[in-house]
Amino acid sequence: MTTVQKVVVVNGNTEVLGMLEAVLDAGRYDMVFVESSDHAYSQIKKVVPNLVILCARIDDVAAFQLLSMLKLDAATRDIPVLTCTTEFEGDDFDTAISQLADDEEVLLPTRPAPRMN
Repeated sequence: MTTVQKVVVVNGNTEVLGMLEAVLDAGRYDMVFVESSDHAYSQIKKVVPNLVILCARIDDVAAFQLLSMLKLDAATRDIPVLTCTTEFEGDDFDTAISQLADDEEVLLPTRPAPRMN
């Protein structure tokens, strides 16, 4: 009997979910879909998956914060995370990058981050 692998998919749109369904055989993978990065951390801690697939737009700060939280937490840092950057949905890619630069104070802690292995 083959062991079922658990996969959590975060922020997957219809196109991404269709692609994953074709790639991941439903008989071998137990897939959990989480629509928002905001609730994904607690779901991942509950499920303890073998893989996390994180779909994120370049301007999605919450998705990148989720990735940081997973890698800083000793209970989740060894879970592989496959990131999939999806198409930017705004008018101007450069504006999104500028906005991220303006939000740098929010993204970067004022004190040194713990060392990740």
